[in-house]
Amino acid sequence: MSLCTTIVGLLLFLIVSPLLHSQLYIHAASTSSPITRHRIIFMTSLDSDDDYGDDYRDEDKPTTDIVSAKRITVVHTQPCKYNPCLENQEPCNKLAQQTGCLCPGFSGADVPPLPPRLQTLLPVSHGENRGKIEVKWCAPPSFVSHYRVTMEGNNGDALQFKSALRQGFIGSLEVGTRVCVEAVNGAGNSAFSEVSCQRYDPPNSSEHNLLGWILGGGVVLLLLIVVTSVILWKKKGCGRAKRDSTDGLGNPSYSTEGTL
Repeated sequence: MSLCTTIVGLLLFLIVSPLLHSQLYIHAASTSSPITRHRIIFMTSLDSDDDYGDDYRDEDKPTTDIVSAKRITVVHTQPCKYNPCLENQEPCNKLAQQTGCLCPGFSGADVPPLPPRLQTLLPVSHGENRGKIEVKWCAPPSFVSHYRVTMEGNNGDALQFKSALRQGFIGSLEVGTRVCVEAVNGAGNSAFSEVSCQRYDPPNSSEHNLLGWILGGGVVLLLLIVVTSVILWKKKGCGRAKRDSTDGLGNPSYSTEGTL
């Protein structure tokens, strides 16, 4: 009886084991985690500051992420190679657009320009402009379409010069005449100021004044020497006369009673 039971148990085990194996396989397949593809990282810059820990924040996401590098803005701190007192230069605002350099507070065409700086007023002694006055100025940090030079007592007439120029020639002037330089654009004119106006004072007049002062000082010094010499001479003469009179009264051979 036990032998039959054993044989029946073996037969049941052989029949049930393939079904059990298939059920276990199906259950394992349904409970297994999905296949996750590896993430591909595209680097566009070596100096990116992205945290790589964020790339693995969601491991179940099967999509491909692209890590974008941060844009680095290069800030130029060098001033533009621009001298406002030299002629025929590229405007500073154009140099800034071309090279990214810095202009010192450059204002645009919609704002009246700042006053230019008048450098010198010098008479010309040779060349084709002999007898005229040379005017030199420096450009302001503003957009300028042209310059105007005005002279005091010239009934408002002004001479115009191109924006690239930094000097001009005007007619002869009297000493002390006020000369001003204006910067002009579409928004208006620059205001007159101490830096844009000067009084004409040629070097010759200054030299003549210096020579006059030197000659006057020499004459005064000579007069002082003469007066001092006269005073000393008179004082010395008075002292000698007094000494002679004292010597005469002290002579023992002289007496009011007669000769001894």
